[in-house]
Amino acid sequence: MLRFTTDITATLRASLSSYDYDRLFVVADTRTASVCVPPLGDALAPTGYRLITIEPGDEHKTLATLATVWDALIEGGATRHSLLLCVGGGVVTDLGGFAAATFKRGIRYVNIPTTLLAMVDAAVGGKTAIDYQGLKNEIGAFYTPSDVILCPDFLATLDADNLRSGIAEMLKHALLGGADTYAAFMSDDLLDDTFVGSSRALQLISDSVWVKRRIVEQDPCEKGLRKALNLGHTVGHALESWMLQRGTPVLHGVAVAWGLAAELYLSHMRCSFPVETLRTTVRYVREHFPPCPATCSDYDALYALMLHDKKNVEGQVRFALLAAPGSVQLDVVATKDEVFEAIDFLREG
Repeated sequence: MLRFTTDITATLRASLSSYDYDRLFVVADTRTASVCVPPLGDALAPTGYRLITIEPGDEHKTLATLATVWDALIEGGATRHSLLLCVGGGVVTDLGGFAAATFKRGIRYVNIPTTLLAMVDAAVGGKTAIDYQGLKNEIGAFYTPSDVILCPDFLATLDADNLRSGIAEMLKHALLGGADTYAAFMSDDLLDDTFVGSSRALQLISDSVWVKRRIVEQDPCEKGLRKALNLGHTVGHALESWMLQRGTPVLHGVAVAWGLAAELYLSHMRCSFPVETLRTTVRYVREHFPPCPATCSDYDALYALMLHDKKNVEGQVRFALLAAPGSVQLDVVATKDEVFEAIDFLREG
Protein backbone atom coordinates (compact mmCIF):
# COMPACT_ATOMS: atom_id res chain seq x y z
CA MET A 1 0.00 0.00 0.00
CA LEU A 2 1.13 3.54 -0.73
CA ARG A 3 0.36 6.06 2.00
CA PHE A 4 0.92 9.73 1.15
CA THR A 5 0.91 11.88 4.28
CA THR A 6 1.90 15.07 6.00
CA ASP A 7 1.30 13.48 9.43
CA ILE A 8 3.98 10.81 9.71
CA THR A 9 3.18 9.86 13.31
CA ALA A 10 -0.51 9.16 12.72
CA THR A 11 0.15 7.37 9.45
CA LEU A 12 2.90 5.15 10.88
CA ARG A 13 0.73 4.32 13.87
CA ALA A 14 -2.10 3.30 11.53
CA SER A 15 0.26 1.22 9.44
CA LEU A 16 1.75 -0.64 12.40
CA SER A 17 -1.67 -1.31 13.89
CA SER A 18 -2.71 -3.11 10.70
CA TYR A 19 -0.15 -5.90 11.23
CA ASP A 20 0.04 -8.76 13.70
CA TYR A 21 3.77 -9.01 14.45
CA ASP A 22 5.76 -10.32 17.39
CA ARG A 23 8.79 -8.00 17.16
CA LEU A 24 9.51 -4.77 15.33
CA PHE A 25 12.95 -3.92 13.97
CA VAL A 26 13.97 -0.58 12.46
CA VAL A 27 16.91 -0.40 10.05
CA ALA A 28 18.45 3.00 9.29
CA ASP A 29 21.87 4.37 8.47
CA THR A 30 23.68 6.24 11.22
CA ARG A 31 22.69 9.67 9.92
CA THR A 32 19.05 8.78 9.35
CA ALA A 33 18.91 7.13 12.77
CA SER A 34 19.82 10.45 14.40
CA VAL A 35 17.79 12.77 12.18
CA CYS A 36 14.76 10.88 10.86
CA VAL A 37 14.00 8.15 13.38
CA PRO A 38 13.36 10.48 16.37
CA PRO A 39 10.32 12.14 14.71
CA LEU A 40 8.78 8.65 14.57
CA GLY A 41 9.20 8.19 18.32
CA ASP A 42 5.59 8.68 19.36
CA ALA A 43 4.48 5.91 17.00
CA LEU A 44 7.42 3.62 17.71
CA ALA A 45 7.72 3.94 21.49
CA PRO A 46 4.88 1.54 22.40
CA THR A 47 6.29 -1.19 20.13
CA GLY A 48 9.53 -1.87 22.00
CA TYR A 49 11.34 -1.82 18.67
CA ARG A 50 15.01 -2.67 18.16
CA LEU A 51 17.12 -0.27 16.06
CA ILE A 52 19.63 -1.68 13.56
CA THR A 53 22.10 0.88 12.16
CA ILE A 54 24.30 0.60 9.09
CA GLU A 55 26.90 2.94 7.63
CA PRO A 56 25.60 5.46 5.05
CA GLY A 57 26.56 5.53 1.38
CA ASP A 58 26.53 3.23 -1.63
CA GLU A 59 29.96 1.91 -0.72
CA HIS A 60 28.23 0.12 2.19
CA LYS A 61 25.47 -1.48 0.10
CA THR A 62 27.34 -4.76 0.38
CA LEU A 63 27.06 -8.37 1.44
CA ALA A 64 28.99 -7.56 4.62
CA THR A 65 26.46 -4.90 5.59
CA LEU A 66 23.59 -7.21 4.74
CA ALA A 67 25.11 -9.82 7.06
CA THR A 68 25.15 -7.31 9.94
CA VAL A 69 21.40 -6.83 9.48
CA TRP A 70 20.80 -10.59 9.43
CA ASP A 71 22.96 -10.92 12.57
CA ALA A 72 21.00 -8.20 14.36
CA LEU A 73 17.70 -9.86 13.47
CA ILE A 74 18.94 -13.19 14.84
CA GLU A 75 20.34 -11.58 18.00
CA GLY A 76 17.06 -9.75 18.51
CA GLY A 77 15.01 -12.92 18.31
CA ALA A 78 13.31 -12.15 15.00
CA THR A 79 10.92 -14.77 13.66
CA ARG A 80 8.92 -15.21 10.47
CA HIS A 81 6.22 -13.14 12.20
CA SER A 82 8.47 -10.12 12.81
CA LEU A 83 8.25 -6.80 10.93
CA LEU A 84 11.14 -4.74 9.55
CA LEU A 85 10.79 -0.98 9.13
CA CYS A 86 13.29 0.56 6.66
CA VAL A 87 13.84 4.26 7.33
CA GLY A 88 16.18 6.05 4.95
CA GLY A 89 17.29 6.52 1.38
CA GLY A 90 17.73 4.04 -1.42
CA VAL A 91 20.61 2.16 0.19
CA VAL A 92 18.50 1.45 3.28
CA THR A 93 15.33 0.50 1.41
CA ASP A 94 17.23 -1.65 -1.13
CA LEU A 95 19.38 -3.44 1.43
CA GLY A 96 16.73 -3.57 4.16
CA GLY A 97 14.19 -4.92 1.71
CA PHE A 98 16.63 -7.61 0.59
CA ALA A 99 17.28 -8.53 4.24
CA ALA A 100 13.52 -8.92 4.69
CA ALA A 101 13.23 -10.97 1.49
CA THR A 102 15.91 -13.43 2.56
CA PHE A 103 15.59 -13.69 6.35
CA LYS A 104 13.74 -16.93 7.17
CA ARG A 105 12.68 -16.96 3.49
CA GLY A 106 10.85 -13.67 3.87
CA ILE A 107 9.40 -11.42 6.56
CA ARG A 108 7.17 -8.39 6.07
CA TYR A 109 8.69 -4.95 5.76
CA VAL A 110 7.58 -1.32 5.53
CA ASN A 111 9.51 1.44 3.75
CA ILE A 112 9.67 5.01 5.01
CA PRO A 113 11.86 6.74 2.40
CA THR A 114 13.53 9.90 3.66
CA THR A 115 15.18 11.14 0.43
CA LEU A 116 13.42 12.39 -2.66
CA LEU A 117 15.17 9.71 -4.73
CA ALA A 118 13.89 6.93 -2.48
CA MET A 119 10.40 8.41 -2.37
CA VAL A 120 9.93 8.44 -6.13
CA ASP A 121 11.97 5.36 -6.99
CA ALA A 122 13.91 3.03 -4.70
CA ALA A 123 11.25 2.51 -2.02
CA VAL A 124 8.46 1.81 -4.50
CA GLY A 125 8.08 -1.23 -6.73
CA GLY A 126 9.58 -4.07 -4.74
CA LYS A 127 13.11 -4.19 -6.16
CA THR A 128 15.60 -5.07 -3.43
CA ALA A 129 19.33 -5.59 -3.87
CA ILE A 130 22.92 -5.14 -2.85
CA ASP A 131 25.92 -4.28 -5.01
CA TYR A 132 28.42 -7.06 -5.62
CA GLN A 133 31.93 -7.13 -7.10
CA GLY A 134 31.58 -3.48 -8.10
CA LEU A 135 28.32 -4.04 -9.98
CA LYS A 136 25.14 -2.14 -9.15
CA ASN A 137 22.27 -4.22 -7.72
CA GLU A 138 23.89 -7.43 -8.90
CA ILE A 139 22.33 -9.60 -6.16
CA GLY A 140 18.71 -9.06 -5.20
CA ALA A 141 15.08 -10.07 -5.34
CA PHE A 142 11.65 -8.77 -6.23
CA TYR A 143 9.95 -8.47 -2.84
CA THR A 144 7.11 -6.01 -2.35
CA PRO A 145 6.89 -3.98 0.87
CA SER A 146 3.66 -4.26 2.83
CA ASP A 147 3.51 -0.47 3.08
CA VAL A 148 5.35 2.55 1.70
CA ILE A 149 4.81 5.73 3.69
CA LEU A 150 5.67 8.90 1.78
CA CYS A 151 6.02 12.11 3.78
CA PRO A 152 7.57 15.25 2.21
CA ASP A 153 8.55 16.63 5.63
CA PHE A 154 11.73 14.55 5.43
CA LEU A 155 12.88 16.61 2.43
CA ALA A 156 13.87 19.34 4.88
CA THR A 157 16.74 17.08 6.00
CA LEU A 158 18.29 17.03 2.52
CA ASP A 159 20.91 19.25 0.92
CA ALA A 160 20.52 20.56 -2.63
CA ASP A 161 22.62 17.74 -4.12
CA ASN A 162 20.36 15.05 -2.70
CA LEU A 163 17.27 16.92 -3.88
CA ARG A 164 18.75 17.01 -7.39
CA SER A 165 19.42 13.29 -7.17
CA GLY A 166 15.71 12.64 -6.72
CA ILE A 167 14.76 15.13 -9.41
CA ALA A 168 16.67 13.04 -11.95
CA GLU A 169 14.31 10.10 -11.37
CA MET A 170 11.33 12.46 -11.52
CA LEU A 171 12.61 13.66 -14.90
CA LYS A 172 12.78 10.04 -16.06
CA HIS A 173 9.19 9.43 -14.92
CA ALA A 174 8.08 12.62 -16.66
CA LEU A 175 9.60 11.38 -19.93
CA LEU A 176 7.87 8.04 -19.50
CA GLY A 177 4.56 9.63 -18.55
CA GLY A 178 3.93 11.32 -21.89
CA ALA A 179 3.97 14.77 -23.47
CA ASP A 180 1.68 16.43 -20.92
CA THR A 181 3.53 14.96 -17.94
CA TYR A 182 6.86 15.98 -19.42
CA ALA A 183 5.66 19.53 -20.16
CA ALA A 184 4.29 19.93 -16.62
CA PHE A 185 7.57 18.77 -15.10
CA MET A 186 9.68 21.07 -17.25
CA SER A 187 7.51 24.08 -16.36
CA ASP A 188 8.04 23.63 -12.60
CA ASP A 189 11.13 24.65 -10.61
CA LEU A 190 11.59 21.86 -8.10
CA LEU A 191 14.65 23.51 -6.61
CA ASP A 192 13.00 26.78 -5.64
CA ASP A 193 12.70 27.72 -1.97
CA THR A 194 9.00 26.86 -1.76
CA PHE A 195 9.22 23.20 -2.83
CA VAL A 196 10.40 21.54 0.39
CA GLY A 197 7.62 21.10 2.91
CA SER A 198 4.88 22.27 0.56
CA SER A 199 1.64 20.57 -0.46
CA ARG A 200 2.97 20.99 -3.99
CA ALA A 201 5.86 18.67 -3.10
CA LEU A 202 3.47 15.94 -2.00
CA GLN A 203 1.48 16.29 -5.23
CA LEU A 204 4.57 16.19 -7.47
CA ILE A 205 5.93 13.18 -5.60
CA SER A 206 2.56 11.48 -5.94
CA ASP A 207 2.42 12.21 -9.69
CA SER A 208 5.91 10.78 -10.19
CA VAL A 209 5.26 7.68 -8.09
CA TRP A 210 2.07 6.85 -9.96
CA VAL A 211 3.90 6.83 -13.30
CA LYS A 212 6.16 4.12 -11.87
CA ARG A 213 3.31 2.35 -10.07
CA ARG A 214 1.22 2.02 -13.25
CA ILE A 215 4.14 0.36 -15.02
CA VAL A 216 5.01 -1.93 -12.11
CA GLU A 217 1.43 -3.11 -11.70
CA GLN A 218 1.43 -4.31 -15.31
CA ASP A 219 4.81 -6.03 -15.05
CA PRO A 220 5.95 -6.58 -11.45
CA CYS A 221 8.95 -8.81 -12.24
CA GLU A 222 10.37 -6.95 -15.26
CA LYS A 223 9.51 -9.44 -17.99
CA GLY A 224 8.54 -6.68 -20.41
CA LEU A 225 7.11 -3.19 -19.83
CA ARG A 226 8.89 -2.60 -16.52
CA LYS A 227 12.16 -2.47 -18.46
CA ALA A 228 11.00 1.04 -19.42
CA LEU A 229 11.98 2.17 -15.93
CA ASN A 230 15.60 1.46 -16.89
CA LEU A 231 15.61 4.51 -19.15
CA GLY A 232 18.89 6.28 -18.41
CA HIS A 233 20.13 3.44 -16.22
CA THR A 234 22.22 1.34 -18.59
CA VAL A 235 24.71 4.16 -19.09
CA GLY A 236 23.88 5.62 -15.67
CA HIS A 237 24.63 2.45 -13.69
CA ALA A 238 27.88 1.96 -15.60
CA LEU A 239 28.98 5.49 -14.72
CA GLU A 240 27.88 5.04 -11.11
CA SER A 241 29.82 1.76 -10.74
CA TRP A 242 32.86 3.27 -12.49
CA MET A 243 32.85 6.28 -10.16
CA LEU A 244 32.58 3.98 -7.13
CA GLN A 245 35.50 1.88 -8.36
CA ARG A 246 37.58 5.07 -8.74
CA GLY A 247 36.89 5.96 -5.11
CA THR A 248 34.85 9.02 -6.12
CA PRO A 249 31.25 7.84 -5.59
CA VAL A 250 28.49 9.91 -7.14
CA LEU A 251 24.85 10.18 -6.11
CA HIS A 252 22.63 7.76 -8.02
CA GLY A 253 20.49 10.54 -9.47
CA VAL A 254 23.50 12.33 -10.89
CA ALA A 255 24.53 9.17 -12.74
CA VAL A 256 20.93 8.72 -13.95
CA ALA A 257 20.86 12.29 -15.25
CA TRP A 258 24.05 11.62 -17.22
CA GLY A 259 22.53 8.36 -18.43
CA LEU A 260 19.36 10.11 -19.57
CA ALA A 261 21.34 12.57 -21.69
CA ALA A 262 23.29 9.75 -23.36
CA GLU A 263 20.31 7.46 -23.85
CA LEU A 264 18.06 10.19 -25.23
CA TYR A 265 20.78 10.74 -27.82
CA LEU A 266 20.58 7.02 -28.63
CA SER A 267 16.80 7.42 -28.70
CA HIS A 268 17.19 10.13 -31.33
CA MET A 269 19.59 8.00 -33.37
CA ARG A 270 17.67 4.73 -33.16
CA CYS A 271 14.04 5.74 -32.54
CA SER A 272 13.74 9.29 -33.99
CA PHE A 273 13.22 10.91 -30.59
CA PRO A 274 12.42 14.60 -31.35
CA VAL A 275 15.55 16.71 -31.52
CA GLU A 276 13.98 19.71 -29.78
CA THR A 277 12.89 17.58 -26.81
CA LEU A 278 16.39 16.11 -26.73
CA ARG A 279 17.95 19.58 -26.63
CA THR A 280 15.53 20.80 -23.96
CA THR A 281 16.15 17.80 -21.72
CA VAL A 282 19.91 17.85 -22.12
CA ARG A 283 19.95 21.58 -21.39
CA TYR A 284 18.04 20.83 -18.17
CA VAL A 285 20.58 18.15 -17.20
CA ARG A 286 23.52 20.48 -17.87
CA GLU A 287 21.95 23.29 -15.85
CA HIS A 288 21.14 21.16 -12.80
CA PHE A 289 23.86 18.49 -12.63
CA PRO A 290 27.68 18.49 -12.68
CA PRO A 291 29.54 17.53 -15.86
CA CYS A 292 30.42 13.89 -16.43
CA PRO A 293 34.15 13.36 -15.70
CA ALA A 294 34.66 10.39 -18.05
CA THR A 295 37.24 10.73 -20.79
CA CYS A 296 37.74 8.76 -24.01
CA SER A 297 40.22 6.48 -22.24
CA ASP A 298 37.41 5.36 -19.90
CA TYR A 299 34.96 4.25 -22.59
CA ASP A 300 36.07 0.62 -22.76
CA ALA A 301 35.76 0.25 -18.97
CA LEU A 302 32.28 1.79 -19.06
CA TYR A 303 31.21 -0.50 -21.90
CA ALA A 304 32.49 -3.53 -19.99
CA LEU A 305 30.26 -2.52 -17.08
CA MET A 306 27.27 -2.13 -19.43
CA LEU A 307 27.78 -5.72 -20.57
CA HIS A 308 26.65 -6.79 -17.07
CA ASP A 309 23.28 -5.02 -17.44
CA LYS A 310 20.44 -7.43 -16.69
CA LYS A 311 18.54 -6.52 -19.90
CA ASN A 312 21.30 -7.87 -22.12
CA VAL A 313 20.98 -11.00 -24.24
CA GLU A 314 23.92 -12.90 -25.74
CA GLY A 315 26.42 -10.13 -25.06
CA GLN A 316 24.37 -7.41 -26.76
CA VAL A 317 23.86 -4.20 -24.79
CA ARG A 318 20.13 -3.49 -24.89
CA PHE A 319 18.42 -0.25 -23.98
CA ALA A 320 14.99 1.05 -23.05
CA LEU A 321 14.68 4.08 -25.36
CA LEU A 322 11.98 6.55 -26.38
CA ALA A 323 10.46 7.47 -29.73
CA ALA A 324 8.78 10.39 -27.96
CA PRO A 325 7.78 11.17 -24.37
CA GLY A 326 5.55 8.27 -23.32
CA SER A 327 6.44 6.11 -26.34
CA VAL A 328 8.84 3.43 -25.09
CA GLN A 329 10.92 1.14 -27.28
CA LEU A 330 12.24 -1.89 -25.36
CA ASP A 331 15.28 -4.08 -25.97
CA VAL A 332 16.87 -1.76 -28.53
CA VAL A 333 20.35 -3.01 -29.41
CA ALA A 334 23.09 -0.41 -29.79
CA THR A 335 26.56 -1.11 -31.14
CA LYS A 336 29.70 -0.32 -29.19
CA ASP A 337 30.44 2.59 -31.53
CA GLU A 338 26.94 4.01 -31.02
CA VAL A 339 27.33 3.78 -27.24
CA PHE A 340 30.67 5.58 -27.46
CA GLU A 341 29.08 8.27 -29.62
CA ALA A 342 26.34 8.72 -27.00
CA ILE A 343 28.94 9.18 -24.26
CA ASP A 344 30.71 11.69 -26.52
CA PHE A 345 27.42 13.58 -26.74
CA LEU A 346 26.98 13.46 -22.97
CA ARG A 347 30.45 14.89 -22.42
CA GLU A 348 30.51 17.47 -25.17
CA GLY A 349 26.99 17.89 -26.47
